[in-house]
Amino acid sequence: MSSWAFLAAVVAGGAGAGLRYVVDALVMRGRKGAFPVGILLVNVSGAFALGVLTGLGGVVGDWITIAGVGLLGGYTTFSTVSVETALLAERRRRGWAWANLVGTLVLAVAAAAAGLAIGRLFV
Repeated sequence: MSSWAFLAAVVAGGAGAGLRYVVDALVMRGRKGAFPVGILLVNVSGAFALGVLTGLGGVVGDWITIAGVGLLGGYTTFSTVSVETALLAERRRRGWAWANLVGTLVLAVAAAAAGLAIGRLFV
């Protein structure tokens, strides 16, 4: 990887984290303590986008590192899902906790598979 691609991935990672914050804040506005649908949306859409990039493969070159590792790596978050799931369980919302944990995994994998299929259409 070239130096410019590395630096671009670092900057893109910061942008992805900022984008995650904005999307989650917009979706969750006025929903304190509710099911964490904002982070669910972030992770599912990020998995889909990474699937598309991966499906495109060699067509995108360094851009898969910049957009995939950088932007989408900063955008998606496993740690937030883990903490939100633990908080839901702690608040005795165990059904929501399981739905968050399993739902995120199932929906993100399905979105990634769909993204891969779509990306491969363009190769």
